[in-house]
Amino acid sequence: MATYTRNNAWNNGGTFNNPDLLWYAKGVGVMQFRALDDTSSWWFFAAIHGEYIGESGFPGWGSIPAPPSVPTAPLPAQDVRDTYWDQCQHQSWYFPPWHRGYLIALEAQIRAAVVGLGGPADWALPYWNYFGPDDEYEIPPAFTQQTLPDGTTPNPLFVAARYGPNNDGNIFIPIPPVSQGCEGNDVYTGSDPATPLPGFGGPETGFSHQGDVSGNLESNPHNQVHVDVGGNSPDGETWGLMSDPGIAALDPVFYLHHGNIDRMWAAWNNNGNSNPADPNWLNGPAAVGEREFAMPMPDGSSWVYTPEMVNSLSQLDYTYDDLSVAVAPQPAVRLARRLSKLRAANAAANAAPGAAMNTGDSSELVGSNNQALQIKSSGARAVVRLDSDVRGKVSASLSAASETSPPDHVYLQLENVRGTRDSYKLNVSVNQQHAGTVALFGLRRASLKDGAHGGEGLTFVLDITNIIDNLFVDDALDVNTLDVRIVPNQSVADSADITVGRVSVYRQGQQ
Repeated sequence: MATYTRNNAWNNGGTFNNPDLLWYAKGVGVMQFRALDDTSSWWFFAAIHGEYIGESGFPGWGSIPAPPSVPTAPLPAQDVRDTYWDQCQHQSWYFPPWHRGYLIALEAQIRAAVVGLGGPADWALPYWNYFGPDDEYEIPPAFTQQTLPDGTTPNPLFVAARYGPNNDGNIFIPIPPVSQGCEGNDVYTGSDPATPLPGFGGPETGFSHQGDVSGNLESNPHNQVHVDVGGNSPDGETWGLMSDPGIAALDPVFYLHHGNIDRMWAAWNNNGNSNPADPNWLNGPAAVGEREFAMPMPDGSSWVYTPEMVNSLSQLDYTYDDLSVAVAPQPAVRLARRLSKLRAANAAANAAPGAAMNTGDSSELVGSNNQALQIKSSGARAVVRLDSDVRGKVSASLSAASETSPPDHVYLQLENVRGTRDSYKLNVSVNQQHAGTVALFGLRRASLKDGAHGGEGLTFVLDITNIIDNLFVDDALDVNTLDVRIVPNQSVADSADITVGRVSVYRQGQQ
């Protein structure tokens, strides 16, 4: 039986009447009082996720507006930094297990502080379920108070650089586009090398502190919530802590957000979905000579863990008070409407001559635009030119489809997206039909030329099968181009320098 239960932060109205939040604030305060080089300090733990301590100017840690007052010295020894700092796994199939271990270690540190203050020995980290009823899409009020209930002690949960989706300090999660749609996935990771289908957990990678393609859990809700909470400063010059992985873990709401992400992974497993059995996942990147996952524990020891060790809640000493999530199936191709039309108009007439339906697990480029795009406040437009032969295969696939024989999936990719600021979302449409919203969390780090991927940036994958199906039904697929529009969620600062290297469309054959 689990020893600890993580409860909803919105219990007792999400205020300090919720003892989980009151003790969390007090525990955070203890950790914030410790020095940067103390492995049990708040600052050290934030640097485990990612840090910009050596950078001058924002988002360098020395330029972050208080509160909190973020230290940049004394630095730990280099071997300590090499062991622990800059570990977070993003755009990777290690995203869920690495963050689970990170939460376990932080929770243990807070619990030790709580017990030291005379608090409950069974305290556990609460989670923020922004999908809950009533006003739970708003940040719990305990995070917006400048003092603790005594009226004089500064509230360690209050952060100055937290601006919200409208950049005005009102913190809430807009639903939609933030959703639980990832819970409808039935595979943890994709397998096709040509078109990365990331699945629920993310694409197969090695150690990935800055990656390429996010898994569906990471893409939405994780990335979107980060950007919505952090936002941009009202003057547009800087951005909120939660918007950037190098400063995000300085904000105490970070851990409650990740508590919900961890809960969603547990719920996904609880609904019958399986994690990878691949030894490369189970044993982690250290098994192939890359960095190990390591966390400092309250007793001074170092906990080295692998995904196999945190594979399910049944292996661990905690659970959640509620593992229910809204499980909506992935959007289905609109077969009923299309089959009715095809029966009336003769499906064969719509199939491209000589184009056989693909039945293998292969992918193929349908088309792309011919130049990079600069994303300004007004957005950008790309004309994706389609290969007639491959487009014919897609049409043949749609013509032959049935409830038991699915058609090709069609994916839109925004490739090599680069920039210097993570705090925006991009709304994407194809032929005036909404294709999806992507958040740029992690963009700045992935664009650094001296980074692990040479500044290749991020790639976003959107399933546009239903849009293509709509065009097919309306006899509008027999065209040479698709009109793709990319519009930011708010005005984009020129200094953000956001570009999209290429817009491409792929077909993915079905088994």
